[in-house]
Amino acid sequence: MRVGQLLVAAVFWLSLGVAALGQFQQGEPGGAKLGESKVQRWRAGLMVEAIGGACKGIVGYIPCPVEWPEQDVKTVDEEISPEAKITYETIEQTVKVMQIKIAQLADKQTAKAIVTFEVRRRVQLPPENTDIYVLPDTKKLPRNYQVYLRPSPKIESQDPKIRALAKEAVAEKEKAWEKVEGIYHKIREKVKFQNGPLKGASAALKDGTGDCEELDSLFVAVCRAANVPARTVWVPGHCYPEFYLLDDQGKGHWFPCELTGTGSFGSTQEQRPILQKGDNFTPPWDRRKHERYMAEHLSGTPAAKGGQPRVRWIRELLPQQ
Repeated sequence: MRVGQLLVAAVFWLSLGVAALGQFQQGEPGGAKLGESKVQRWRAGLMVEAIGGACKGIVGYIPCPVEWPEQDVKTVDEEISPEAKITYETIEQTVKVMQIKIAQLADKQTAKAIVTFEVRRRVQLPPENTDIYVLPDTKKLPRNYQVYLRPSPKIESQDPKIRALAKEAVAEKEKAWEKVEGIYHKIREKVKFQNGPLKGASAALKDGTGDCEELDSLFVAVCRAANVPARTVWVPGHCYPEFYLLDDQGKGHWFPCELTGTGSFGSTQEQRPILQKGDNFTPPWDRRKHERYMAEHLSGTPAAKGGQPRVRWIRELLPQQ
């Protein structure tokens, strides 16, 4: 899995926190059930130093965990230099980005902005009655959900071979849950797990191999080709997909699945913090771009006869105290 390669500069991983088990929770009515929980602390931010002269206008961006039905997040500590000012912006309603502004640093001066979040992440279990779900009317989807039916970077849902696979996977399936499950099994049949460079959904289908990003991308692409909204969920070192259906009351729900290892459909035992959901982001530092993953970004302007900012990104799971 190459999520780590998407993170620039140094990323420091410490050991995972010990599980803190919570009581079983029902979750949203009609949606996935929630099981055991695990509490961990996620530390995110940067340390930046002016090298070779003064620097000014430094702006850094780094994604932070945000709340989901299966995840609670609270800030428990901040380490912020007087020179640094932080604000937050939510992108596409699925990723929270910390913006760090540093007006000026003298030569060899260092500033930091690091925030520690406490994250409670719950296991997601399948619903008891899957017959109640139906496919959403694509014309009535909220505007911000329309993106989950369109192509994304490395998710080529309009590829003719992917569209043909979608038609084959849902053939003779009547229930919405069965249709998506047919897609899940078809992809696990067509593509075998194999680590390698990022190549995307179309290449994975052609080659018959791919790692968790390729399996995720292909599942999401085929779902979208079958008019099932789907998106990527990113956790440290891994990603998996989730799909969207309506219950018999007309309420929408997202359900996860795992295509790697032993696999699981409609559920996941994953308890690493969710960093972001989605796979087609417009980053705040360049509105012309479309990013598959919202990685860190730093910009700065050398002062007159000044130097360059040298950054060390902090993204780490802290051991339980």
